[in-house]
Amino acid sequence: MSDAASEPSLRALAPGLTPEIVAAVSKICRVQDLILVAQKCRVVTKFRNTIGLEKRLSTRLQPNHPTDDPTGIAASIVDGLMYGSGDAVIGINPATDSIAAVTTLIEMLDEIIRRYAIPTQSCILTHVTTSIEAINRGAPIDLVFQSIAGTEAANSSFGVNLAILQEGREAALGLQRGTVGDDVMYFETGQGSALSANAHHGVDQQTLEARAYAVARKFKPLLVNTVVGFIGPEYLYDGRQIVRAGLEDHFCGKLLGVPMGCDICYTNHAEADQNDMDVLLTLLAAAGVSFIMGIPGSDDIMLNYQTTSFHDALYARKVLGLRPAPEFEDWLKTMGIFEQDESVRLADSLPKPFQRALAHLH
Repeated sequence: MSDAASEPSLRALAPGLTPEIVAAVSKICRVQDLILVAQKCRVVTKFRNTIGLEKRLSTRLQPNHPTDDPTGIAASIVDGLMYGSGDAVIGINPATDSIAAVTTLIEMLDEIIRRYAIPTQSCILTHVTTSIEAINRGAPIDLVFQSIAGTEAANSSFGVNLAILQEGREAALGLQRGTVGDDVMYFETGQGSALSANAHHGVDQQTLEARAYAVARKFKPLLVNTVVGFIGPEYLYDGRQIVRAGLEDHFCGKLLGVPMGCDICYTNHAEADQNDMDVLLTLLAAAGVSFIMGIPGSDDIMLNYQTTSFHDALYARKVLGLRPAPEFEDWLKTMGIFEQDESVRLADSLPKPFQRALAHLH
């Protein structure tokens, strides 16, 4: 927290830190300490745009649908783009892991990104082995996704190990689909995953969460995020615990050199509400979080949990003077979605290409 702990010095220190060290430090920090230290840590990654720059806040556009209906997904994508969401990734949690269904969604996202020349990347959040097989069959995959945890036993319960993750990274790199960089992996984590799999070996969930970030950094990911309140009150009881966990996770990830984002969320049976999420969103945005989620109305109708909306990202950007990734911001202005000035204001009218898209959907 001293002035000597600058952004360059913390960046140089990151490879020498272990997850156990940063988890231990996080436990003795106040909320303001977690924010102060994390905002010094800048982790910049690239694929089709640049994520993690100072005074930038990116978003994952999450257009999930309970039946993977292409029309419903497309409507959510257009909705999100109109609010300046989607620069971190347009990422879908599929309702099924079948190769055919996953490939259909991949091709749909690829077509949208190419048709409108959007400087962003797509991801279907399926198992890494499904992505590898889809790549082998010629699918246009940008990012390879996998949920990871902080013990070997927990990762085994997810059906992965380090060798499989390396195979997925190499498969994605072989496609050479990035334009400004080659960071091709997307990882999600969450406190309690090892405990829920009875794979925690008696270790506390905060330390094991930090260990997941050490797994992630080995593979040079574009994106990593904790789905902080998703598992439920059995692991994080209420809004206060979710807020604290989100700040700890972000602090630990950034100190370890990971491009850390957060799915600011809670399940409907937790002792939490959207006001708690507003608090965590504001604190994380002040702490320099790399990206958050953007979902229509903050309600994921496929995964059945509450998270952040497209409007929430606009709020955080406006209050704290944050902007999208630079390439994506330029695209938003070119398309007429954002005003052509130094603000982060939405334009007054819907751009003509998207008027036609919405008419087609209707």
